[in-house]
Amino acid sequence: MLKNGGVDAICGGLFWLYVYYDKDGNLAFQRFKPYEVLPFWKDSEHTELDCAVRIYPVETYQGSMLKIVEHVEIFTLEGIERYILDNGHLIEDVENPSGYYAYIGEKGFNWERIPLIAFKANTKEISLVERVKGLQDALNLMTNNLLNNMEEDVRNTVLVIKNYDGQDLGEFRQKVAMYGAIKVKAIDGVEGGVDALHIEVNAQNYELVLKCLKKAIIENGRGFDAKDDRIGSNANQMNLRSMYSSIDLDADNMEAEFQSSFEQLLFFVRAYLNTKGKGDFAENVKITFNRDIMINESEVIANLVSLGVRLPNELLVGQVPFVDNVQDVMEMLKKEQEEQINVY
Repeated sequence: MLKNGGVDAICGGLFWLYVYYDKDGNLAFQRFKPYEVLPFWKDSEHTELDCAVRIYPVETYQGSMLKIVEHVEIFTLEGIERYILDNGHLIEDVENPSGYYAYIGEKGFNWERIPLIAFKANTKEISLVERVKGLQDALNLMTNNLLNNMEEDVRNTVLVIKNYDGQDLGEFRQKVAMYGAIKVKAIDGVEGGVDALHIEVNAQNYELVLKCLKKAIIENGRGFDAKDDRIGSNANQMNLRSMYSSIDLDADNMEAEFQSSFEQLLFFVRAYLNTKGKGDFAENVKITFNRDIMINESEVIANLVSLGVRLPNELLVGQVPFVDNVQDVMEMLKKEQEEQINVY
């Protein structure tokens, strides 16, 4: 759910996680799409919700006819209100009435906070599409124009006609397309004929613009250019880190926002565990984000060796690609060493 929510945060600026109790009384989570929720914040920094409205469509059948029904849910500290949106009017949802967020038996309970958590991609809640859409549209337009101009088109060639045996240009084009030949004649000693003026398409101009647009998309999207020349020509550690600087900065912003959202999520987790008498399990929780970055391993190892650092064998074995279980390999090495000692 968090992986899919991360995709929503990138594409929509944020995604919403709804916390609730299922039928068995266990804590459960539901992911809301970014475009379904209309938030009303208490502050300009968008840190605390005053209330929120969710509008989402549901497919239902009336007899054999498929109908799309728009459901509306309003989240406040007093509970959740449910309606049906019909022709601009809110009608109370009879099948799923309004009420509390949680029920224990017949008694209803509400959270101290609205159980709706926003996981933001960045502080401004700007999606990746907003950052690169204009550049991507320009790239698509230039690519289509290049393709159209490179195709065989009658307008790429201007025909100069002399003493053509006919008067209508439409007829001339029709005969050229139909027969592949035309009739000309000499008039007053002037020979007839058809000369072609070709309009050349300079593909290099398009390639230069396309290259600039692709570079701008990577920079505005804070991405990683896997075809950067520095990878093959001079792949040292500093160049690799500079190539990752933009995407690393974007990851820093996203991690900071997600850490804050996880703190809000842990409030509901602790409240749930307290009701189960297990509140101590959630007191000390640390959320860690693992990252992968391309590094020049040979250079790192050479630097460690030059500094006189000796790495333990277990750590080195763990870096071997085809080793699945490090402990089994270490036991095998230990057994081989014992057999060699026994030989002596």
